[in-house]
Amino acid sequence: MGLGTLIFLGVVAVVVIYVVFTYNALVGLKHGVAKAWANIDVLLKQRHDELPKLVETCKQYREFEQSTLQKVIEARAGVQSAREREDIPALGNAEGALRAGLGRLFALAEAYPELKANENFMALQTRISQLENAIADRREFYNEAVNINNVRVEQFPEVIVARLFNFPAKPLLEFSSAEKADVDIKTLFS
Repeated sequence: MGLGTLIFLGVVAVVVIYVVFTYNALVGLKHGVAKAWANIDVLLKQRHDELPKLVETCKQYREFEQSTLQKVIEARAGVQSAREREDIPALGNAEGALRAGLGRLFALAEAYPELKANENFMALQTRISQLENAIADRREFYNEAVNINNVRVEQFPEVIVARLFNFPAKPLLEFSSAEKADVDIKTLFS
């Protein structure tokens, strides 16, 4: 074999090794994003299961504001629908509506001493608050995994392997500007 052939085979071997290592790294990132989504999904499911108990506890107090309960129920359905479709942008919007409804629900509970003193309500409120905090943590983890994935699939020369093997960028879990704005506590009580 000639020197030119050896150099050519060496270059081909380096390219093949690079493609294999890059492909495997991209697979790892893709599964990291999927795992981060699955972690959010588990917590959303847990919250989805807990909310009917909270709503039912509140319904026991006849004078409790029904429109607030209805908004929480509708928002819960919106989150469930977006979760099942794995529609990340829709999930962000539905999550915002649910958080707003829960905030109003917890704020209104202050006006009902019997409800606020109810052990079931307090336990459910604590559990849902813990789930909300855990979901926020997982959203941050998900967005970090997506960011790492998206940077890698857009960097040169990884972009070549990413396009060749169809590794797309993933959507971040984002919220509208209204959902990021400061909460006006007065409106929660009016």
